[in-house]
Amino acid sequence: MDDYIKKNIRALRPSATLAINEKVKKLLQKGKKVYNFGFGQSPFPIPEKIVSVLKNNAHKKTYLPMQGLSELREAISKYLLKRTGVNYSKENIIITPGSKEAMLLMHIAFNGEIILPTSSWVSYQPQAQIAQNKVHWLETSSQNNWFPTSYELEKKIKSIGKKSYILIINSPNNPSGTTCNNLKEIADFAKKNNVKILSDEIYTDLSFDNNYNSISKFFPEGTFISGGLSKWCGAGGWRLGFFAVPKEMSNFLYALKTLASESYSTVNSPVQYAAVEAYTGDYSDYKNKVVTILKAVGNYVHNNLKSNKVLINSPQGAFYLMPEFLNSKFKTSSEMCDDILNKSGVALLPGSDFGFKSNKMLARLSYTDFDGNLFLKNLNGSKKLDNDLIKEYAPNVVEGIEKLAEWSKSL
Repeated sequence: MDDYIKKNIRALRPSATLAINEKVKKLLQKGKKVYNFGFGQSPFPIPEKIVSVLKNNAHKKTYLPMQGLSELREAISKYLLKRTGVNYSKENIIITPGSKEAMLLMHIAFNGEIILPTSSWVSYQPQAQIAQNKVHWLETSSQNNWFPTSYELEKKIKSIGKKSYILIINSPNNPSGTTCNNLKEIADFAKKNNVKILSDEIYTDLSFDNNYNSISKFFPEGTFISGGLSKWCGAGGWRLGFFAVPKEMSNFLYALKTLASESYSTVNSPVQYAAVEAYTGDYSDYKNKVVTILKAVGNYVHNNLKSNKVLINSPQGAFYLMPEFLNSKFKTSSEMCDDILNKSGVALLPGSDFGFKSNKMLARLSYTDFDGNLFLKNLNGSKKLDNDLIKEYAPNVVEGIEKLAEWSKSL
């Protein structure tokens, strides 16, 4: 009956992150108590000045250039140069409706195969599937923060042969919340073996050491960069992203522009004007407060959940942790997460959604179930953020972790 749908599309299912959010909403509507650690959305408000610029430009209704507003591309170019030391000129940047759309266009345009480390964001593999690009999973370990080593990359390339590849690196990482400590090593291997890199930098402004680190520093001629406003700026629903292409690959940018012109045409005008303010204004105080809160909450979760039955790398950025539960009760991580939700009310995503084998008992935990606006208003930057403040302004996180820790004792 569905033979009019392409086989590769029939095999897709709704994005796991969006699906868990819908599931939690339905449970809440039924009056059930749920701790929503499944959906990765910033809990913080968009800075007021950026919102004000959006309002002041709400009347802008004409189509902007398909590559994006010139002033915005210039602002992003300067932003990247300041943080990475690499010059991605405005002519080599395209504005997209979220970085997710940028990556989809990349997959569609790319003639080659994709290398994905475990752990990888839930949409990388399905997007490759849509574009009919073969995916090669690369096993990683917690000892290297769930990022690949050059040895592991070399072993993988030898096993599959010399072809055109894009390796996707996401640091700080979704789902693990860890950062990559061997970017230069990976870059050197990629350069030597002509492997292109997509550096997904959507969380880089939420690094807990306040160090914006990009693999493009070591391999600028072969690194794409994607980013946007959804995470550091709290503007997920605005759908504003960008994709930066090395000057050596202008033909690839042309392909992206062509795909954009035949799909979404251009990103909505008022948001692009507001984004100019986001990338040119000084929001260091806002970012520092957001990072202070996320780091403190992340450490609280880590310290109160880790045990001889729960292994977790310490939080280093974004707003995720990836606990590994040591047990033999469940056959799959999905089955385990269902049991956790049913018995404790804690919603998590199974590690199998992020590329891990289903029998590896990993889960993604997003510790954002709190009122970020209230927390920001009550944060005193002059003193250390202690557990009492976390208990007061992130009560769902505290209570949910208590429930999850209690559940883990039954393993």
